[in-house]
Order: sequence, then C-alpha cells, then structure tokens
Amino acid sequence: MTSTHAFWLAGRQATGEATLDVTSPWDGRLVGQVSVPTEAQVEEAVAAAYAVRDEFAATPAHVRAAALDHVSRRLVERTEEIAQLISAENGKPVKWARGEVGRAVSVFRFAAEEARRFNGGETQRLDTDAGGQGRLALTRRFPKGVVLGIAPFNFPLNLCAHKIAPAIAVGAPIILKPAPATPLSGLIIGELLAETELPAGSWSVLPVPNDKMPALVQDERLPVISFTGSDKVGFAIMDSVPRKHCTLELGGNGAAVVLGDFASEKDLDWAATRIATFSNYQGGQSCISVQRVIADASVHDRLVPKIVAAVEAQVTGDPSDNATDVGPLVSEDAAKRVEAWVDEAVQAGATLLAGGKRDGASYAPTVLADVPADSTIACEEVFGPVLTIRKVDGEAEAFAAANDSKYGLQAGVFTHDVQTAFRAHRALEVGGVIIGDVPSYRADQMPYGGAKQSGVGREGVAFAMDDYTYERVLVLTGLAL
Repeated sequence: MTSTHAFWLAGRQATGEATLDVTSPWDGRLVGQVSVPTEAQVEEAVAAAYAVRDEFAATPAHVRAAALDHVSRRLVERTEEIAQLISAENGKPVKWARGEVGRAVSVFRFAAEEARRFNGGETQRLDTDAGGQGRLALTRRFPKGVVLGIAPFNFPLNLCAHKIAPAIAVGAPIILKPAPATPLSGLIIGELLAETELPAGSWSVLPVPNDKMPALVQDERLPVISFTGSDKVGFAIMDSVPRKHCTLELGGNGAAVVLGDFASEKDLDWAATRIATFSNYQGGQSCISVQRVIADASVHDRLVPKIVAAVEAQVTGDPSDNATDVGPLVSEDAAKRVEAWVDEAVQAGATLLAGGKRDGASYAPTVLADVPADSTIACEEVFGPVLTIRKVDGEAEAFAAANDSKYGLQAGVFTHDVQTAFRAHRALEVGGVIIGDVPSYRADQMPYGGAKQSGVGREGVAFAMDDYTYERVLVLTGLAL
C-alpha cells in the first residue's frame, strides 16, 4: 500500500482531509499520494508566516546560512534517492534528474554564501553639498514581506530551491506551492528544512490545487510573488495584484543562431550535437530548450543533416534507464498538444525531417523545416521535443529572425568572433545571450529571466534576494567625517 506524504505547515508535518495521486508519466503507476491542506490549514500557514516575519528578518545570518548549508549537504547525501523520485513523478530521464539534484545542491550552497555577506550595508557621504555636512547615509536591504513561491513541474526540485533558498537567505518567510503533478520533490526540501533551527512559521510547503491559488495570490499578507510557469498564467497573476511585487519567469522560444564563421566540420558537429541534445533534454520541457535553429545560408545545407542525425541518435524510452536521453512528457495531454501543433505545421506546408510520432505521453524527437511563420509551433512555446530550422542570409537577418518572437528568454549564438558576440549582446531582445553554445545553458548563480513576454525580474540566488528585499536608508548626523 502506498503511504500518504504529509505536507509541511509552518515547519511541521501535517495532513489534510483529501489526497492527491502522483502518477508516473511513463507507465501510469502510482508514485505516491500527497495529503492536500484544507483551507483552514492554508490560513494557518499564512498567518504563521506573517506573524514571524519580523523575527525571521532579524535572525542572525549564521543561523540562516547554517540551515541552507545543511539542506545542501543533505541533498548530496540523498542524491540518488531524490533523482529516482524526480524521474518517477516527472518522467525525466534519471541522468538528467541527477543533474537537477546537483544544481539544487549548488543553489542552497550559493544561498548560504550570500546570506553570510548579505546586507553589510553601503555608506555614502552626504557632505558633497553644504546641507549634508556631518551626515552619512547607510543603506541596507530589508525583506518586503512573506514570499509566495509558485513552482512548475519541469524542474520539480531545483525550481523549488530557487524560490525557497533566496527567501531564507534574506530572512523572508515563504509559502511554497509545488506543481500538483510533481509535489514530492518539493516536500523533500521541507523534510530537510525541518532538520534545521529555522523559526517555526518561516516556511511551509503546501501542495495546494491550482484552483485554490487565486486566494493565495490575492492575500495581502503575501506581498511578494515568485512564479515560474506559462506567460498566460503569470501575467494574469500580475494583472490581478498590480500593487504586489511579482517576479515572473515565463515561457521561451529559444533560438540557436549558427553564423557563417562557425563553419568547420568540427564546429558544425559541435553545434548539431548541442542543438539535438538541448532541444530534447527534459523532453523539451524547458523554457530555454532549443526550439528554433536559425542557420546562415553558407552553413545551412551542411548543418541540417548533422542535426537530423544527432536528433535521431537520441535514445528514447524508460526514464529510469541510465541510457535514456528522452523520456515522456509530463502527461499524455501534453504529448497530444505537441502532436497537434506538429500536424498543423505539416498540413500548412512544413517539411518533417525527423520524428513526428506520439506513443502515449511520449513524443519522438522531431525536426521541422519550411515552417510557416504563422503556424502555432512557430509562434508559441512548444514545450516538447521539437525544433524548427530556418535558413537566413547573414548576421542581420539572423538576429532579426531570432527577435521575431513575442518571447525573449535566452538565445545561443554559434560564432568565434568576439565583435559579433558583442553585437549579439546588443541586438538580441533576450535576458541572456550564450556565445558558442545553445540558449539552454544556465548557471544557477547568474541572473536569469527574460524580456518581452518571457517575464519580469530575475532569478539566480543573489538577484532573487534583491527582488525579495528593498533598500532602506539610515542617515547619521553630527559626524566628523
């Protein structure tokens, strides 16, 4: 019999009246049952977080840092167990799941380091004008209040870590809502936090159904919202609470631009391998997966067969198998949507170069060429193992093509020229430009977020800490400066 996983309410385990089944996208087996909090229990968690906010903000840095260090160490100790859990509830190949655990280890370690140096304060002499003689300004940062963190299914551990760790680092209480499809990984973080000395009420992990989320979003005791998910839901949240601070990490339509100077066989082999891998990793369910390849005409005809061959070499199948590169999507409905978009593009004139077949929740790694510009798959985030290839003539046309999207999360530019790299940095309307690689690269300490409809604000531990806090100035007078 499957045991029911308790949730974490104000730092302690609790159970509600209903349960949620968590099933494997690969074979439909029951992975676990999660207890769902009642409305009264959600209220208790929010009230506790609000009540403890001043105490938590004043917690010594070493206490917060020690808790974050503890979680980081414990994740290392339980890496294989947690990776298997991620793979089971998410369908992610276990080799990618191990990488996700490693990234979460780093996120908590980075947060511990930042907690120790955070808020040292910046001083500013004010006697640069006569009216400021003898005065010194000291600026420090303080939490804006309780954070509501809303995490997605595609990185069920690491994106929970990106909500929780920066909040603890600055002393902001947090209510974490993991994705209903993948709540078990977030509950593991709660299990590790419960082993620390953090104040009761400073954190909760609540697997609240999506239809209960609006009430949490509207709650005035939760002035900061950190959301990762679709642009439709993210902007609906922001529009519904215009006076709250919202950090939104939303969708993408990642472009990999291959320019004419990236032309040797070695160059094109590298580009093709990276493009094939990162259009399909996580089943393409990453906001920065490669969805569009924009290739200069001078390399296009040599690059395309290399990409197709590399895509067809991706090993699909059971996500628990160490050899598997591409597992299922999160659900059969998600795979059916991808199938419909590909079929629509083909019927409109696109050429299918590889893949294009669905088996339950799995969709074969797919390559399309000649995709009509107005087709859904050209305009929207596919969030599946599909890439499109477009031929362009020169750098200017390539950058214009990359910008021809409502999204602007990250872009990859394959070039050897440093001047081109700086032009790309200036020209591309995205949150990050990766030179010599795909747009899918992310280091968890770097600023991460997008332009246009890809979001507002930045994640990356230190940058999220800034988002969760505000500056407060102290002016000292009568000083002999």
